Order: sequence, then structure tokens, then C-alpha cells
Amino acid sequence: MTTTPDAPAVSSMPGILYGTAWKKERTAELVELAIRQGFRGIDTACQPKHYHEPGVGEGLAACLGAGLRRDDFYLQTKFTPLDGQDPARVPYDPKAPLAEQVRQSFAVSLENLRTDYLDGLVLHSPLRQERETLEVWRSMEDLHDSGAVKRLGISNCYQPQLLENLHRAARIKPAVVQNRFYAETGYDREIREFCRQHGMVYQSFWTLTANPKLLEHATVKQLAAQYRRTPAQILFRYLTQIGIVPLTGTGSAEHMREDLGIFGFELGEKQCGAVGRLIRS
Repeated sequence: MTTTPDAPAVSSMPGILYGTAWKKERTAELVELAIRQGFRGIDTACQPKHYHEPGVGEGLAACLGAGLRRDDFYLQTKFTPLDGQDPARVPYDPKAPLAEQVRQSFAVSLENLRTDYLDGLVLHSPLRQERETLEVWRSMEDLHDSGAVKRLGISNCYQPQLLENLHRAARIKPAVVQNRFYAETGYDREIREFCRQHGMVYQSFWTLTANPKLLEHATVKQLAAQYRRTPAQILFRYLTQIGIVPLTGTGSAEHMREDLGIFGFELGEKQCGAVGRLIRS
């Protein structure tokens, strides 16, 4: 079993998460592989269209025992509103009130993941009306109150005002924002600053796929040569050092080890500034 040197404590949230979208029938195999390489944070969703959540539970179950327990892992899933679901495979009653849809989806997730609690529950995307988003959030707050979930969050939220409104109206404040991290949204600078000010964790997905130009930039390549790392490791390490938790969905054991290896080195202040200027430009 590979360990992760100097990785943040799992009692809060690991510094990098393994994302399980698009894995289909390989989900269980890849989740088990990721865990055996050293991942302790898993991100999934109750959305059969893009995720095979039962496979996540199967992969996790295969690794429990032999010194590993459920509370060694950060396990996070999502409630996906109806317009993000495959109409033929909705994991809840599509005619039920929104609050009931959340409860049903969460119950399915617990069964799929073979657990009696979750570390994070994320709203997969805002609904069309803010009042509907808040209605869903109230149901998520009830699950938090019950002790069945430790943190609440929102994903695919690219409007700063929407996030501010949710934060203002919420009784249980968002603890997580998970967004695509790419140039088209200005790398979410305003949203990330709001997260920083209010103690929320910003999780990035599509971090490598959406940023080929960034990974090919001379500055990043020079740093990769200097530190004897890959450009992907340089970008991931930079993000962790500024408080971002990236997701990686690689199916390669070698890349898994490289992703976890980012905690084995640290970029200097000057080097962080050089990468930061690329993201602010």
C-alpha cells in the first residue's frame, strides 16, 4: 500500500480527490486502484448518466479491512437535479417534491456507497430558479442536521451573485464549491476570493483537460524541469498551495502516483508567483 507523504489529514479533507465520472463498468476497479495507490478522498454523484455510484461503493468495500476503516476516507457525492439526469435512469421519483427528491437520492447514495454517513453532499448544479435551489438546500440542511452528512456544497456555480445569495440565505453555509477550473471563467477568481473570505473549500475539476495551453507554457515546463516533476504536478501543487483541492480522474496507476506525489515537494514563493501570473493573465 502506497502512502501519501505530508498529505493533509483525512479527518478534514485530503488535498486531492479522486473523481469517478465517466468510469462506467471500470469504476470499482479504478476506485480500488486509486485507494491502493494512496487516495483517501473520493468524489462521485448519484447520477447514473455520468457516474456508476454502486461501483464506487464496491471499490471502497474491497479496500476496507487490513488497517483501513470507513472513517479513513473522505467520501463525497452529489444530488443531481432532474435536468441533469438521464430520463430513463433517474435515481429518485421525478414527480416528487424537490425536498423528497433530495432525500430519496441521498438514501440511494448511502446504499450504493455502503455507508451510513457521507463526508460531503454537493448540489450538482443550481436549479433554474433561485427559490428552487434554496428549497433543495433546505432539504440538504435537514440531512446535515440528522448527522448523515458532515459538509454541504454546490457545484457548477459560476455566478458570484448566486453563490453570495445562497450563502446569505443558508442556515448551514456552503463548505464546498466545486467548479471547472479554466480560462473561460477567468479561473473563478471572484468566486475563489469569496470562498477564501468565508472559509469555503474550492475544488477544481477538469483542471488538466481544460488547460493544455497552461501545461504547455514555457514557465510551467521550466518549473517541471527545475523540480524534476511533470507539468501536471507543477499545476496541481501550485493549486494545493493556494488552498484549492483539485480532482483527478486518471485511470493510470503511474499518474495516480504522480498526482499523490505532489505533496513530496513545495514550490517557492517566486515559483508560485510565476504560475499565479499565468492564471491571472
